[in-house]
Amino acid sequence: MTDNTAQGFTVPIGPQHPALKEPGHFQFTVDGEIVTRAYVRLGYAHRGIEKAAEARSWTQNLYLLERVCGICSHIHALAYSLAVEQLAGVEAPPRAQAIRVLVAELERIHSHFLWMGVSAHEAGFDTLFMYSWRDRETVMDLLEGLTGNRVNYSANLLGGVKFDLQAAQADSIRRGLDFLEQRTRHYLDVVSNDAMFLQRTRGIGVMTRAQAEVMGAVGPTARASNVGRDLRVEAPYAAYRDFPVRMALDERGDLEARFEVRIRELFESFRLIRQILDDLPPGELGVRLPRRIPAGEAVVRLEAPRGEVYYFVKSNGGDRPERLKVRTPTICNLTSVVRLAVGHQLADVPMILAGIDPCFSCNDRLVQLYQEETGEGRSMSWKDLRQYGIDFYARRQA
Repeated sequence: MTDNTAQGFTVPIGPQHPALKEPGHFQFTVDGEIVTRAYVRLGYAHRGIEKAAEARSWTQNLYLLERVCGICSHIHALAYSLAVEQLAGVEAPPRAQAIRVLVAELERIHSHFLWMGVSAHEAGFDTLFMYSWRDRETVMDLLEGLTGNRVNYSANLLGGVKFDLQAAQADSIRRGLDFLEQRTRHYLDVVSNDAMFLQRTRGIGVMTRAQAEVMGAVGPTARASNVGRDLRVEAPYAAYRDFPVRMALDERGDLEARFEVRIRELFESFRLIRQILDDLPPGELGVRLPRRIPAGEAVVRLEAPRGEVYYFVKSNGGDRPERLKVRTPTICNLTSVVRLAVGHQLADVPMILAGIDPCFSCNDRLVQLYQEETGEGRSMSWKDLRQYGIDFYARRQA
């Protein structure tokens, strides 16, 4: 559907659209096939998780926060666990920290394989989509064998992890990594040399290092523009101090670079997991935390597969958090989509969007209310929003 305006045609996409796996609303103004203006509106998948966390105990929130994002469930539970442990003044044992990192890297492999398939599908390369998702089953089977779950792994406990790594499981992981590494080499060759694929990625959506810095890009999106931003390297957490990471960088800044950076990160994850399996520290799997966490505030930043995830947790000394705030990497990278789409053909927009590996469900935080009479916007408090709903339905019943 198009709307003719003085500036050109405005093409709305979403919030319900076959190309979108999650609800999001985009408007692109085009002159012919060239995008001249872009707009994005979020908020369609808001689930109130931060507010819900205030009504649940410290332990119950572990399972709630895993639902912030299905693909990155472990990293959210890990960030929350580290924040609560920081407030309690305890640290999980070295063996538990190593297992946490091992699951985090398996999750990174899962996320990157899933992203590769979705992005290939947006480019019309369904063969790569089907093969990469077929191979993704291997890492999902490894995660299921290790944690008992294929999506929400529930590996973390406050103070440690809930399972140990057995020798048979370690051997299974090694065999799975051997297969995945072989397939990843093939995929790197495809995205680097396939002529049809390169037409959709090379020189498309170029973001310079300066632009990435100004727009606050994070994760592989930033590293593909030669921005050395990886919290596993800059501020190591959990067991990353004992198992250091080598950062993957590319200076080209286009979609091809974003593909190659993520695929090269897979090789680093393979290497890191093997090192953890070979040098897993002995010892306990956890320490006990008090039911009531001491009053205070904690900030934790971790490197999710998409980039930096930020957790703020505040305790008033009770058995549940007083405030919890989450910032996910998609909100940081979406600015680049709106900016980079301008000047490209409309057909390139799905690939530019997929290039940041967006997740709308883990991103929605705030609704801005605009008054038609004045054109001004304002934020609503929880009390205002509740009263607005009461008044709205009272008017409908009148």
